[in-house]
Amino acid sequence: MKWFRVTQVENIPLREGRAVTLADREIAIFNLGDRFVAVDNACPHRGGPLCDGIVSGASVTCPLHGYKVCLDTGEVRKPDVSIRVDTYAVRVEDGVVSVRVEEARNKAA
Repeated sequence: MKWFRVTQVENIPLREGRAVTLADREIAIFNLGDRFVAVDNACPHRGGPLCDGIVSGASVTCPLHGYKVCLDTGEVRKPDVSIRVDTYAVRVEDGVVSVRVEEARNKAA
């Protein structure tokens, strides 16, 4: 696992998300006010951009089809299905948001 410095905190407005590509993943980083969180940017339903969704509490609603994803666990809460997106550790140091991810996913030959 490696920490990637992403951006200054002021570049992610309150209750909004921003997409970033780290290693081989597209990740959505959200500013929840008291903390920042990060999940895979693609909704598990049809790949909608979660970074463009509506944030409410600690959840984001996909802008394409309304799937509601918990930003803490990655679990889809609406509709009630057993799928999830990956979540990532986030830290803020000296006003800079960093995300921890594997440097690259293993790819099947």
